[in-house]
Amino acid sequence: MLENNNRYVPSKFNALSKTDDGGVILYNSYTGAIVDFTDKEKAEVMGSLKRTGTEVLDSDVKKALFDNGFIVPENVDEKRRAEYLHQSMHRTDMLHLILMTTEQCNFRCTYCYETFARGKMTDETKSGIKALVKERANTLNNLHISWFGGEPLLELGIIEELSNTFMAEAKENKIDYSADIVTNGFFLTKEVFEKLLSWEVRQYMVTIDGVQAVHDSRRHMAGGQGTFERIIENLKAIREVDGQFDMTIRVNFDEDNLQETGDLIQFLKEYFADDKRFGLFFRPVGRWGGEHNDEIPTCTHITANKKIWEFTETAMDEGLSMSNMITGSLMPTASVCYAAKPNAMVIGSDGQLYKCTTVLDEEVNHVGHIHADGTMDLDYDKIASWVMSGEETDSVCQSCFYRPVCQGNHCPWYRVVSGERPCPSEKKNIKKVLNLVWKNSLQTVQ
Repeated sequence: MLENNNRYVPSKFNALSKTDDGGVILYNSYTGAIVDFTDKEKAEVMGSLKRTGTEVLDSDVKKALFDNGFIVPENVDEKRRAEYLHQSMHRTDMLHLILMTTEQCNFRCTYCYETFARGKMTDETKSGIKALVKERANTLNNLHISWFGGEPLLELGIIEELSNTFMAEAKENKIDYSADIVTNGFFLTKEVFEKLLSWEVRQYMVTIDGVQAVHDSRRHMAGGQGTFERIIENLKAIREVDGQFDMTIRVNFDEDNLQETGDLIQFLKEYFADDKRFGLFFRPVGRWGGEHNDEIPTCTHITANKKIWEFTETAMDEGLSMSNMITGSLMPTASVCYAAKPNAMVIGSDGQLYKCTTVLDEEVNHVGHIHADGTMDLDYDKIASWVMSGEETDSVCQSCFYRPVCQGNHCPWYRVVSGERPCPSEKKNIKKVLNLVWKNSLQTVQ
């Protein structure tokens, strides 16, 4: 209900960009609204967003600005809103488990940080996960599972076994259940994919680093054999599957494959430009540890931030879609790393509990252990160092327009290692990103 006798002023959480046809795109990081206005509406939009604000919502444009949070009553305390949003991440009715079905992998990617020290998930760990979910089920509204590894599809039977438990508990307790998987794609045949869909795995990430020669030099089997051809054949077969899913094709780039990425875009265009379920996601390779860490030819931050969106725009110009992960990451709290979320936990194959999947050998990341009965020994001091390292103590983050989305904790480990704010690339390039989101939406409705 609209308040009377109140002035409406622009929100502190707005960002603005332009459409290619003369209009404007507005984004609000607290509501997650992304709305485009036409060239004819632009003058009224810009007038309403002046610091002096507007006194009456006497047009459809002004009502749209209010309804989407772009203008707010001047007596609203937006800082308090952001603080309350931060507290909402402590909700106990939500649970996110990142499960390592195995810590082994059939690939040996040149930039991998994992040591493959452990094997498949133990029976004790499986029992503990089942017991934990069963014990929490009657208090949960939302359960999300991320299948991770190693290569999670090396242990498809574990995914099936645990998925059946999760789906049964969700059905019995009316829990909103969802799942995603990060896989190298080698075992992701059409048959396996259809099984995963039946287990409610709807979000996928598969990495392809270039056309065949480039990819195979970076993401090869443990024995050195190439993997490109098999992955592409799997993705082409998946394209024939009916039903809704999100397949993110991730492209990791560094100085070694930077020049060839355009060739990959042309290749992928031939097979996936007509299927909006497949989206591209470009990210720079980082030095996160591993055998070849010091040899990785990483890009500078400036180059990386520039190339992410250059590649994305090129792919879209060729008719490919942008990964839904990008638009999703603009929503409130969506760009807070799971490591910084109190209701998220990584469970290793041996029952070791972590907050982060990257720095598995760091002592501060060893936050506990799960037992066969579902009880967890937790080190709350270590957990606090992951969960409470962002906007609580950073005054710059507190005053940032992007605060509701990343809350200063897009990557808590980056802050520890570098001493710098882990600002996401989307925030640094928000005008470009909003323009690409607008373009992507036009493709979707065609």
